[in-house]
Amino acid sequence: MYCLILTLGIFFMDHTVFAQGTDLPLVPRPESIKRGEGVFRFNANTELLFTDAKLGSEAGLFATLIEQLYGFRPVSKTAAASRPNSIYLSLDGNASLGNEGYRLTVSTSEVIIQAKAAAGIFYGLQTLYQLLPAGKVVVAEVPVLEIVDVPRFGWRGMHLDVCRHFFTKQEIFRYLDHLARYKMNRFHWHLTEDQGWRIEIKKYPRLQEVSAWRNGTRIGHYSESPERYDTIRYGGYYSQDDVREVVAYAAQRHIEVIPEIEMPGHALAALAAYPELSCTGGPFETGRTWGVFQDVFCTREETFTFLQDVLTEVCALFPGKYIHIGGDECPKDRWKTCPRCQSRMKELGLADEHALQSWFVQRMEKFVATKGKRIIGWDEILEGGLAPDATVMSWRGYAGGMDAARQGHDVIMAPTAYCYLDYYQSNNPGEPLSIGGYLPIDMVYRFEPVPDALSASEGKYILGTQGNLWTEYIPNFRQVEYMALPRMIALAEVAWSPKAGKDFADFSRRLVSHMKLLDLLKVNYSKAICDVRLESLPLERSQLAVSLSSSYPSGQIRYSMDGKDPDLRSPLYERPIPIGQSAGVKAAMFDGGRRIGSVASQVYRLNRATASKVQLANPPAEEYANGGAFRLVDGVTGPIPWFGSDWLGFSGTDLDATIDLGVAQEIRRVAVDFLEDRGSWIWYPTSVEVSVSQDGRNFTPVGSWTKETAGTVDRWCTIRFPPTAAQYVRIVARNAGVIPDGNAGAGRPAWLFADEIQVE
Repeated sequence: MYCLILTLGIFFMDHTVFAQGTDLPLVPRPESIKRGEGVFRFNANTELLFTDAKLGSEAGLFATLIEQLYGFRPVSKTAAASRPNSIYLSLDGNASLGNEGYRLTVSTSEVIIQAKAAAGIFYGLQTLYQLLPAGKVVVAEVPVLEIVDVPRFGWRGMHLDVCRHFFTKQEIFRYLDHLARYKMNRFHWHLTEDQGWRIEIKKYPRLQEVSAWRNGTRIGHYSESPERYDTIRYGGYYSQDDVREVVAYAAQRHIEVIPEIEMPGHALAALAAYPELSCTGGPFETGRTWGVFQDVFCTREETFTFLQDVLTEVCALFPGKYIHIGGDECPKDRWKTCPRCQSRMKELGLADEHALQSWFVQRMEKFVATKGKRIIGWDEILEGGLAPDATVMSWRGYAGGMDAARQGHDVIMAPTAYCYLDYYQSNNPGEPLSIGGYLPIDMVYRFEPVPDALSASEGKYILGTQGNLWTEYIPNFRQVEYMALPRMIALAEVAWSPKAGKDFADFSRRLVSHMKLLDLLKVNYSKAICDVRLESLPLERSQLAVSLSSSYPSGQIRYSMDGKDPDLRSPLYERPIPIGQSAGVKAAMFDGGRRIGSVASQVYRLNRATASKVQLANPPAEEYANGGAFRLVDGVTGPIPWFGSDWLGFSGTDLDATIDLGVAQEIRRVAVDFLEDRGSWIWYPTSVEVSVSQDGRNFTPVGSWTKETAGTVDRWCTIRFPPTAAQYVRIVARNAGVIPDGNAGAGRPAWLFADEIQVE
């Protein structure tokens, strides 16, 4: 214990020196800070006073923290007024602070935290915690200051999928601690899925006996073939007593728990126990792989009896105002061939199965309302008509949230491009296996929850944001922490701090202190912020330069080109590195005489198209623009599993690229690298056509490729043709169009991903 306290002392003494400099290492960044002269000296005689006995919980949590840091527990008691050498908590009814704002005043004689409500007191104490030094010190000094702080958004959340992989009650407590430390106030608990049902429902015991368990789990990535599975019986569930404990633990930290009970899709685990609720009658087994399953809840009356019984028990366990009912990724295949569902549609006069899903959601909304609660659903609930009192969680981009806000519905913005923390956070090939995508911490920090396209009145319907953590590829809690932190901290600042004054470089400097704290708390967080990014730059035709950068706020970048990892003797990076022929580059960040973070490496393969000018007839989607057309000729081949940063993504549109080789030259081969990951809605093109031109206006076809005649698709599409003189090369790759039934994203536009074009 002594060693731990001594280490904590070293950190917080460091931390205090930093605090007394220009910046305070506070995250989220407070709305207003006024610095003073001098310090408050905290010691064993300092009292923790509060005006109202209702603040006993907040005082008790803070006293426990002090005891952990200093070895003594301050006296905590009610008091009518502050006095010297005290930390005084006061509910003053100041309406301007709202229910979560606070005023923290530190003088040389006392610390006063004022708020309208207990939540504000709690958040003020979190800020004080970040200011306090700790360890074996006789007197702990806190700088004199005044902070007035009010959150920008009322919804500041994190989600956790406990179905694909299960986490213990104690691990959920630890997750909630991370949320509370950074002033997040919503925990979205994803409790039911195809791969597991995780909450006890007393009326339906087979949910615990059957649905909570699966007989094996897929190994490797969903896109890999052939499929591989282990044979381990896997699962678990939370008893209702467990749920009550989690809800109470969260409430003490001013976090509302929002349970999610998926419907009408993602229901395979429930159907394994109660197959009579399906369209076909089964039999079924709890899902062993990922993706979307065709078997969903039938619209028969027995289904609604079941779901209403389930929600009756769920609503009794969760005192918050919201119940999340999912509503996403519901294939309509079974409904289209189900006599009961078709009869239901005819009876109700519904135009199609999307309208049937809308009716399903609206019926459940009315039932949930009888329990005094409101529903939240993923943005698919917009399809076929939105339930009158529904809140939309917009995950497929901004569009669904904007549509809902314009209809006068509350919205939680959680688009994949900024809020899906199961995406890769680094291009480092040593990253643990993930679903795909690329979301570094600086991109999370750049997220703006309220789109400029919304008017001021429409923007008021944006309640806030949350990070989503899906766990197909997260088998244990250490990896939960690795994927969530520190990106969750960046999102916490997005959700709390004013939009004005946002500065990632400043955030990075403050984050470094918190990384040290996470080390002391033994949190397995990602250090990707220390990694070096290698970025191609066009130098001249067929030549590149490589730019090296890092989000880490200090230190030096060193690199090598001899195949060896860089060390302190390697060249110091000062300017972009020219690449005149195919070569490999390795780079790493160094600080304090040692390497920090991972070694980044990239091989650059040059060809006649490298660094050429490229024109795109159709722009890539904003979330997968990744530097624009140059990405297609940057000499870099995207990795598999895909990180996202090396690919251009086109949603429902074709890749239509024209390359200017600079001068006419003889060519005979064009190759394009495409990605297919149907679980992520990414499909190979149906055809590719190549044509050439001398003047950029008149093109002659020279070769084509179609998927039907290609046989096995091996990622690269290569088209060879007789030697032809050309300056311009046009490649048109046809998008797969609407995703067919029975696949993830059915009925939605397919994505087409391309990352490199080679011309020889």
